[in-house]
Amino acid sequence: MSLTPSTVRRKVGSVQQRRVVFVVFDDFQALDLVGPYEVFRGSGEYDCQIVASRPGCVRSDSGLPVGVDCSVEDVDPVTVDTLVVVGGPGVEAARDEPRLMQWIRSAAGARRVASVCTGAFLLAAAGLLDGKRVTTHWAFTAQLAREYPRVGVDRDPIFVHDGNIWSSAGVTAGMDLALALVEDDLGRRAALELARYLVLFLRRPGGQTQYSTALWRPQPATDPVRAAVAAIHAEPGARHSIGDLAARSGLSPRHFQRRFTAELGVGPAAYVEQVRIEAAQTALIDGDPVGAVARRCGFGTAESLRRAFHRRLGVSPADYRDRFRSTTATAITAKPAATA
Repeated sequence: MSLTPSTVRRKVGSVQQRRVVFVVFDDFQALDLVGPYEVFRGSGEYDCQIVASRPGCVRSDSGLPVGVDCSVEDVDPVTVDTLVVVGGPGVEAARDEPRLMQWIRSAAGARRVASVCTGAFLLAAAGLLDGKRVTTHWAFTAQLAREYPRVGVDRDPIFVHDGNIWSSAGVTAGMDLALALVEDDLGRRAALELARYLVLFLRRPGGQTQYSTALWRPQPATDPVRAAVAAIHAEPGARHSIGDLAARSGLSPRHFQRRFTAELGVGPAAYVEQVRIEAAQTALIDGDPVGAVARRCGFGTAESLRRAFHRRLGVSPADYRDRFRSTTATAITAKPAATA
């Protein structure tokens, strides 16, 4: 028997449907909505509804239109089981929509309140994240922490659960979050069946740090530290002890370490390791052998590189290479059909 969506729905059980309400706005991120929506609908156990400030056509940032039948004022917040607020460039303007923000505040009593990607900014603006640990897309974690200092922002997790608040990292991580919510309701077996049908990880390996770029890197403020940072990036695999870097900067080791940490927010050793990991990531994507990458990037041995990757990224170097290397190296090409 072939596996169809209805087959999956029959397998996940017969719990009474729960109401999941998705909040969208002009210039929302389409996949923040569509991904989690398909996960919930795929289980067959949820009544999904999309709302906005007004009914009608709401366009995503990619131009994809979504028809919204109800405004937020048409939905009684008391009837909401799970509130999901999506993200996207439009969150900036959405934060200034009084009707939308008031409704989100009034829906705070839902059994679960969730944000996908930068939807966390809307929940934070509504005051729902104060004192909570949350995450968002890695490129916006610093901004979220800066604008809402009462929110505990964690940069790495794919999703975070704190009380009745759930939050996810960027874009596709909304599907990870939705699967976790399904598992929370229906159990592991139901969520696993759904993940298999959707061809998803039930638990994605590693955190979102593995996807980020060098945007994490602050800029040094003074010439001595700038000289040391330039040397690290010029040759990540070279010897970069405190003494070596201090000599390059013209400062004593003790003074250099204090100034480096004050300007960059991280000590020299941790900074060097992060730069070396980034260099190793690039080399692994190019398909270089793990041992050679470890030696060239300053880790010495493959085991040292493996430990650093697990500590920083939550995955092994080999797994990282397999996950992110060029698609041309991993694609399966169909052989031409034989001719008579």
